[in-house]
Amino acid sequence: MSIRSLVLKASRLLGCFGRSQRGNVAITFAFATLPLIGFVGAAIDYSRANTVKTAMQAALDTTALMLSKEAASDTAGQLQTNAQKYFAALFTRPEAQNAAVTASYTTTGGSTIVVNGSVQVPTTFMGIIGFKTFDVNASSTAKWGSTRLRVALVLDNTGSMSQSGKMTALKTATKGLLTQLQNAAGTDGDVYVSIVPFVKDVNLGASNYNANWIYWGTLLQDPTLSDNFSWEANNGTCTKSSYRNRRSCLSRKGIWKPASHSTWNGCVMDRGDPTGPSKLNYDTNVASTNALVNASLFAAEQYWYCPQAAMGLNYNWTAMTSLVNNMSPAGNTNQGIGLALGWMSLTGGGPFTAPPKDPNYQYNEIIILMTDGLNTENRWYTSQSQIDARQKLTCDNVKAAGITLYTIQVNTGGDPTSTLLQNCASSSDKFFLLTSANAMIATFNKIGTQLTQLRVAK
Repeated sequence: MSIRSLVLKASRLLGCFGRSQRGNVAITFAFATLPLIGFVGAAIDYSRANTVKTAMQAALDTTALMLSKEAASDTAGQLQTNAQKYFAALFTRPEAQNAAVTASYTTTGGSTIVVNGSVQVPTTFMGIIGFKTFDVNASSTAKWGSTRLRVALVLDNTGSMSQSGKMTALKTATKGLLTQLQNAAGTDGDVYVSIVPFVKDVNLGASNYNANWIYWGTLLQDPTLSDNFSWEANNGTCTKSSYRNRRSCLSRKGIWKPASHSTWNGCVMDRGDPTGPSKLNYDTNVASTNALVNASLFAAEQYWYCPQAAMGLNYNWTAMTSLVNNMSPAGNTNQGIGLALGWMSLTGGGPFTAPPKDPNYQYNEIIILMTDGLNTENRWYTSQSQIDARQKLTCDNVKAAGITLYTIQVNTGGDPTSTLLQNCASSSDKFFLLTSANAMIATFNKIGTQLTQLRVAK
């Protein structure tokens, strides 16, 4: 029976009770029936109002999340207009009247959107006893909480990335991830990103040639120095012009003059001295540089295949996109130096400055290491197993420091699955084995979604 029919029938019964001449029985029964009808009617009206509230809550939740993507750049008026627009498109209950929505945005203790809504739902039964409408209210909060992100992108730029469309796909994937991270930042500083392209070496910026964290292998300071690790011994001029390094020059009785440091192209090799008697492991940690300890410095090298210069933590999305667009593939693979410098970009020190952390926030620190090949060369070794052993130490130290480490192996050439990268990842679900270049795009998007997903807090 429809609600209208039920109401008409109840009205007829009440009329009959009023006209009855059969004494107190009819009157008593009529009065006893009124509460019953009222209770049933109230339950029906309340159920309708509760259904409306459930729909309104869902619409408010979605509205809050949609507003969170733009709130930082909206004026208060734009925020309110967009809240009403989104809610109207999402909430389509014809029985609800006089809908009203308000939205507010704050950055105190984290970026927060609060959306409040109210509607009126006309009653059917309760109107008989004077209650014409139910007032229905709900609220939703989308919060970038008190958590901030710092993400280091450690990206393979080696020669094999020129094959199978890998460099093109990497650029697309990285720019997509940067867009996700940018959109997730409610305000500047919510998300910082560093980018470390690596080959055998990493480029720390040629303009830093006067920095005190560079090891030049200055001959006057260390006359017993091996020429292999001395920039000054391998870059300069000989009085016998046909000789291009110190060793060959001196062996022919020439005089060697090191080149100006300003001609350096920015590339550095691994830190440390794992093959020496002191077994210094600066290549596997983020210990501070010390001008008095050569192994703690970054050894300059004029590497022919120097990649794009690394960029420390920042939120200059345009500059980062430009860096990615300029990446080009060349050189051998040394994942370890990329990982070590990606880690240092998060902590600061040496060539990097990490912005101070606000004690009112929690920070999630992430490294995403992407490579398409197995290790082939570092400062000391050309044996994959020896290079892997160094990198494993770095991976263990990164995870012990509380940093989440994602590893991605793009294997389009039938290489073995990298046990090193599997074990380096913070957990099994953070290692990705890809067999096509374009799979990078979906993988970077998946990681970005995990990192930036906002949640409905209330």
